[in-house]
Amino acid sequence: MGYQLLNVLVFTGVGIGFVVFMVVVFCRLLRPRLRSPKEPFKEETYECGEPAMGSSWVRFDIRFYTVALIFLVFDVEVALLYPWALVFKSFRESQLGLFALVEAALFLVILGIGFVYAWHKGDLDWVKSTAKRPAQRSPSTNGGGEVPRHERN
Repeated sequence: MGYQLLNVLVFTGVGIGFVVFMVVVFCRLLRPRLRSPKEPFKEETYECGEPAMGSSWVRFDIRFYTVALIFLVFDVEVALLYPWALVFKSFRESQLGLFALVEAALFLVILGIGFVYAWHKGDLDWVKSTAKRPAQRSPSTNGGGEVPRHERN
């Protein structure tokens, strides 16, 4: 038992030593060091040939993420249904075909419900309407039906 723990300790030490050597020593030897006053642009961020403008902390519209997540869900759906379709014949031969078909149909129904929900909610509309609904005035909540001072003419 002690010999096995010694092996684990030695391999852990070698692994930690390897990581430290690669990060500290080896990378310092290989990294480029170009700090020339003649070429100050060498240290700037290269962005596809375009000069960097503004801050990188820009707010993206949530629709980018929503569309990406919906794409990811349906991409995973295809990744799961393709192998299922390949082994469905063997399920049929082993008398589990109906069970496998019902499970796949249930999976598709759940994804379809989610898709219809996202569609109905308007998350798939790329250009949303900017027309504002008329503001509805709620009755005063000060108890006496009196118009608040900031709303008087």
